[in-house]
Amino acid sequence: MRKLSLVALAALTFAGTSAVVAQETVAITGGTIYPVSGPRIENGTIILTNGIITAVGANVAIPAGARRVDASGKWITPGLVAPVTSLGVVEVGAVTDTRDVGARGLNGIAAAFRVWDALNPNAMSIPVARQDGGITTVGVMPAGGMVAGMGAVIELRSGVTADAMLRKSPAAMVATLDNASASQSGSRAEALAKFRTLLRDAREFNLGRARYDAGSMRDLSASRADLEAMQLVLRGTIPLIVNVDRASEILNAIALGKEFGIRIVINSGAEAWQVAAQLAAARVPVMTGAMNNIPDGFSALGQRQENLGLLRLAGVQVAIVGNGAGGEDNFNVRNLRYEAGNAVAYGMTWDDALRAITLSPAEILGVSDRVGSLAVGKAANLVVWTGDPFEYATQPEIVFVAGNDTRVFTRQDQLTARYRNLPVKY
Repeated sequence: MRKLSLVALAALTFAGTSAVVAQETVAITGGTIYPVSGPRIENGTIILTNGIITAVGANVAIPAGARRVDASGKWITPGLVAPVTSLGVVEVGAVTDTRDVGARGLNGIAAAFRVWDALNPNAMSIPVARQDGGITTVGVMPAGGMVAGMGAVIELRSGVTADAMLRKSPAAMVATLDNASASQSGSRAEALAKFRTLLRDAREFNLGRARYDAGSMRDLSASRADLEAMQLVLRGTIPLIVNVDRASEILNAIALGKEFGIRIVINSGAEAWQVAAQLAAARVPVMTGAMNNIPDGFSALGQRQENLGLLRLAGVQVAIVGNGAGGEDNFNVRNLRYEAGNAVAYGMTWDDALRAITLSPAEILGVSDRVGSLAVGKAANLVVWTGDPFEYATQPEIVFVAGNDTRVFTRQDQLTARYRNLPVKY
């Protein structure tokens, strides 16, 4: 394959796009493969054909004409999956014009808001997450209000439109139930009551559409568009991601799921370890991080770094999200693998940690048929690492998305080139 110079890559990047490599057959040989969905494969081979994995194993025939990639001594994993981010909808957090992550809504309800409609495929943080962190798939989720709206799953492809990046839309509805101000309520109890009313109204709307259209139904708590969007949650088409930390509020969310027969996913979950048995019994997944052991508010007084390990020990399905400082939902999504490494340091098994940043988030968001593991028929999203991806010194050597080597000239590359050979001053 022809290699582009750094200058050419820079020109492509700053023109607002990047090179799209023609589809081809690639044979990655000699590496240690971690499929996630199966046992480790020493000295393995993976065949990528037209963006799809067509063979994985220790004794795989290499097709004639395939481009060979020697991964001897390297580790190969699925591309990492970050389930809750604002990639592509927030460029600079402090600049309002670059924030498209939330909607105003009515009374804290914006269920019909589709965050992916504002996705910028040329956001500077996307190639950084991909190249520095090995991230190939992310959930782009809205934020703000009691019901923030619907999120989507995107692949971090290079040089394509926003529509071409979409893997699943919508993928989840996002709500916040332990923050009274977000729901424009006077207390957490009122916020929960408002949300329960919204679900009841959405159910009544669905059963009485003719009366609603005729104007003979009582006033409901949300607009028609929001009530329509909530049908996806009530039917179980998409899960409800609930941003909540306090153990008692997590139990409220579990009870809400049982009452209305909806799929609940806990996000943040600082005190989830305290109710791990109840979460496991209800089969409610938890998405949380492992960087932070200091409460950021009264709802998270039970925050601890062993959270993920304790949840897995109890049988809870977990996915790792960033909970450290410095914008881990946006520019520093690349730190996801360090969250996983910290989780291992605080009691999680290595295999569980890898699954929690690959297959588990893909399962939670409903895209595990295509991404999250290395198996025949799945998208050719994978990373060739210089070593253990959880180690700080390890680097992603090649990142494939849809079978393409996605390297572009990023801002980090510019800084490296600028300061590599500084003139000596005396």
